[in-house]
Amino acid sequence: MDEATRAALAHSQIIDLTTTGRRTGEPRRIEIFLHSVDGRLFISGTPYPGHTRAWIYNVDADPQVIVHLKRTAVADVPASARVVSDPAERRPLIESAAATWDRTDVDVMLAHSPLIELTVEGFGPGR
Repeated sequence: MDEATRAALAHSQIIDLTTTGRRTGEPRRIEIFLHSVDGRLFISGTPYPGHTRAWIYNVDADPQVIVHLKRTAVADVPASARVVSDPAERRPLIESAAATWDRTDVDVMLAHSPLIELTVEGFGPGR
């Protein structure tokens, strides 16, 4: 991974995320916000009670995704994603996302927002 890509990953930003459709096997690309906090990469979304986003189902079925950087650097970065469902693990990430978006409804977000953590080879704490 080059330094421009590494530097871009270290900053929260709007990206595109490609998952693999769980039923079709076809690539599915969405625009979404990537959070980078203390070397951890994660994606969350606004709360939508009673509804699970398609991209969450896709990650459950196939955790291999592509992060498409398109702001300070342009790169397609392969990553592995995992859905974060444990409330204790979710809380600090959701709190960080809420602060970024100036939201005060952390408990609602904790209960109803999608959340995945990304692992990118060569990027993370201590790198």
